[in-house]
Amino acid sequence: MSRPCIALIADPTSPEGCREYLAEAVELLTGTPPVRIDSRHFATGGTGRGVRDGGRLRLQVPQEELDLVPDIVVLYEIPPHRRRSLAAFQDVLERHDVVTLGTGTEAWRTATEKNLTVERFRRDGIAQMETVVLSRPSAREAADAFERLGHDTWARPVVGTGGNDTFHVTTPAQLEDATAYYAKHGTDWMLSRDAGNVTADGLRHQFRVFVLGGRVVHAREHLQPEPDAPCNTCQGATAVHIAPPDLPPRLAELAVAATASVGLPFAGVDLAVENGGVVFEVNVQPAFVDGEVEVDAVAVPYIQAHLDAHALARGARGTARPPHVSESIGTGREGFTTSA
Repeated sequence: MSRPCIALIADPTSPEGCREYLAEAVELLTGTPPVRIDSRHFATGGTGRGVRDGGRLRLQVPQEELDLVPDIVVLYEIPPHRRRSLAAFQDVLERHDVVTLGTGTEAWRTATEKNLTVERFRRDGIAQMETVVLSRPSAREAADAFERLGHDTWARPVVGTGGNDTFHVTTPAQLEDATAYYAKHGTDWMLSRDAGNVTADGLRHQFRVFVLGGRVVHAREHLQPEPDAPCNTCQGATAVHIAPPDLPPRLAELAVAATASVGLPFAGVDLAVENGGVVFEVNVQPAFVDGEVEVDAVAVPYIQAHLDAHALARGARGTARPPHVSESIGTGREGFTTSA
């Protein structure tokens, strides 16, 4: 039986390195490395092309001498501020006979733009800390939100990554600094009531729960020695792995519900057990840490889900198509395009 042609499309400017874990998982499961493609080729203004080829999708990047018809596309590690520029490409993937978990532009946007996440959670009754969305607020508007939320709050941008540009705001001076910071960067932001998620020995902590296909596949607790810093591993937090059966049932239930609320097939959900269990955010493409390429962790189940979907689709078609890679063809129009 021929191996499927797997394209791993990621942004090489991202410092997270998820693409390395995913490539390792592909090779572990199939015996063959994926075809790696820079996602920027298929963003708005890129020169990558999608061409219909007998009902299949042919991807071409002329300057990279790349021409292939993928069976599976793994679209991952796209920085939040670049996701909207891939919407047209996601739509093309969804319309063609290619297996991927990376489509669903509305779900991507709802999870990426945190003001939309807050609205969706309110609609669906997903537990969260009280949050006020602010867009170029006056000093009075910011102060009113701060007062309403009890003077112990977290400020974060509507679109951000890795806990960057996130501040623990507990004084009027800190609020003034945060307001000025976001105004300088032209960024809409949010102010949320603190969840009180601090351990008895003073560590800020939260959980990241990975949900795939409606079930928890992996979890970890993040422990941050600096209680005024975000609980992200890139901000100094330590990750402690948790087997799914050992996760508090309320957190597992919340993580699955939050992932379904935004409409994603796979996500990393950040949440706390305090206040009866609350969700902070849903990550479209959560970063991996050491150990998460293992079979019982994240990267391998994620790739296996693509392989299972491909096997199901191939069985439905009743035919198996061998992978195809050929020499580059000539250049075409500027920007990502599709043609019949």
